Amino acid sequence: MTPDLILFLILSFVAVGAALGMLFSHNAVYSALFLILNFATVAVFYLLLGAPFIAMAQVTVYAGAIMVLFLFVIMLLGAEQLRRAHRLDWQQPLAVVLAFVLLVEAGYIIFNRAGTFSMVEPSSPGYAGPQAIGELLFSEYLLPFEVTSVLLLVAMVGAIVLTKNKKKDAKE
Repeated sequence: MTPDLILFLILSFVAVGAALGMLFSHNAVYSALFLILNFATVAVFYLLLGAPFIAMAQVTVYAGAIMVLFLFVIMLLGAEQLRRAHRLDWQQPLAVVLAFVLLVEAGYIIFNRAGTFSMVEPSSPGYAGPQAIGELLFSEYLLPFEVTSVLLLVAMVGAIVLTKNKKKDAKE
């Protein structure tokens, strides 16, 4: 076994463990922290694939900015403890069936197509570099970039409005 494979296996267990911790945590702040750990392991996966710029963007954008926004909204709303919502009878069996389908698909890909995957080779020296990504982001992907920024702004303003109304009702 190569050192890259050992590192990949260790990181994959950490990523899956962090994802499960995020799902099963009853505290929203802990869930957000597990998500940050998952983002960090994904950044290391990008480093293993030879994409250091994408790895740093992953850390700064997701683990930095987005998760700070999530934690801000969680603490602003006072939703640290997740409330037990009314469960529908069909949710748990559907989740089990979908998890089984996902495991079957992953097993098929791992065991039947193991030799067909290879490392992505850069097509040019500027492949996945900051300049190439910037040019794509502000030309071909400008509309999704702007829609995402407006969506995040609306979510933050909505959280503030909901909290303000809740505090106003509590005073009365």
